Amino acid sequence: MSLEFSSSDDTPAFECVIAALDDDSCREIIRVLEEPMTVHDIAEATDHPLSTTYRKLDLLTDAGLVEETAGVRHGSHRTARYVANLDRISIGLDDDNELCADIDRSSGLGIWSNTQRES
Repeated sequence: MSLEFSSSDDTPAFECVIAALDDDSCREIIRVLEEPMTVHDIAEATDHPLSTTYRKLDLLTDAGLVEETAGVRHGSHRTARYVANLDRISIGLDDDNELCADIDRSSGLGIWSNTQRES
């Protein structure tokens, strides 16, 4: 039985999604991302060091489970914000009896995609 991601070719590899979901810290980050947050806010909410938070956000972004949104403007500097962009992940067997995963994307992500705050 082979592992296959059942969506289009530009989707993350099945193994990448499973690795992110198998990580306690990644799951904790997904839980706190009810709205866009900066890396500093995520680190504070999860009580993780910034270096760990950046690493886990890279894993989650590569897996397609978290998305970087437009930055928050602080003077001339922008701070990236992240938001979870999934409603459900389904893992099952396809018609060829191969393991596959489908990620149902959040329908409400669009409202966060252009979020900016001027200071």
